[in-house]
Amino acid sequence: MSPNAKLGGAATRPVSSLADEELFAGIQTGSEAHFDELYRRYFTRIYAFIQARVHNRADAEELTQESFTVVFRSPQGFSGRSSPLAWIYGVARNTVNNHLRRSRAQTDKLDQVEPQHLHSAHTVWTRTPEDDLSLDRTLAAMEASLETVAPWQLEVFRLRHVEDLPIDEIAGRVERSNDAIRSSLYRVKRLLMDAGAER
Repeated sequence: MSPNAKLGGAATRPVSSLADEELFAGIQTGSEAHFDELYRRYFTRIYAFIQARVHNRADAEELTQESFTVVFRSPQGFSGRSSPLAWIYGVARNTVNNHLRRSRAQTDKLDQVEPQHLHSAHTVWTRTPEDDLSLDRTLAAMEASLETVAPWQLEVFRLRHVEDLPIDEIAGRVERSNDAIRSSLYRVKRLLMDAGAER
């Protein structure tokens, strides 16, 4: 079926004209076209919602992408008792709350550590042969996944996560829109996460 076809009907309509509920129905069948439209439609609003709570641009971008990853992977969590947008806000709220709890827990642990232990010469990380094998398999799966990604998308991922450049600057460098950059980052991250989860 064409990604622009209305689910359950013969008439062909652009995905952009579908109601949110119709987009969710498509996402539940695994349609990336329907998810991409939902992402495009609500990224800015969810990002603003999250940024107002974490007060950090980089964290807000990461948490927004994490929230939409949950939406794509678990659309069955939407029961229909509220609007799709309200459910996405709920996912975003939970994502932010989990992030804040993790941050507080890490801060509490650091506060409890004696200063002399922070750089202890006796702290050694050891790996077993099984750990090495698992890591090699995970890296191989990730490399295979990245073969499906366009070169400009890999460059975008490098600029964002290696050079830590803001979205606006990356968009200027690769001559793509901000939305295209965000969508690309989401796709590459999802591929890497899926490859890691399969090992």
